[in-house]
Amino acid sequence: MSKTSRTTLTVPAQAKKGSVIEIRAIAQHDMETGFRYSETGKLIPRDILRTFNCRYNGAEVFRMELHPGMGANPLIIFTIRATSSGVIDVQWLGDNGYEAVNQSAITVT
Repeated sequence: MSKTSRTTLTVPAQAKKGSVIEIRAIAQHDMETGFRYSETGKLIPRDILRTFNCRYNGAEVFRMELHPGMGANPLIIFTIRATSSGVIDVQWLGDNGYEAVNQSAITVT
């Protein structure tokens, strides 16, 4: 697992039914490509985020695969349509068993 890891999820607290809302998710994660060498000449193992998944009331609404070219601390911004009150969950998965989950509630009127 990375030395530092923190995720943030930004979702509007309220929205009108049928409106388009913006979701922002960021993971602060020490990314390591697996191509660098340490000062002693040993190859530093790869440690990257691999997938990002968002669920709205349990239904998957967004999925993204990340690759070694992705920079550290990726910020993902996307939109969804507000259909009902509930919970938006995001999950980050990475190398070496890394998993981070975050959630936020939304009230739709």
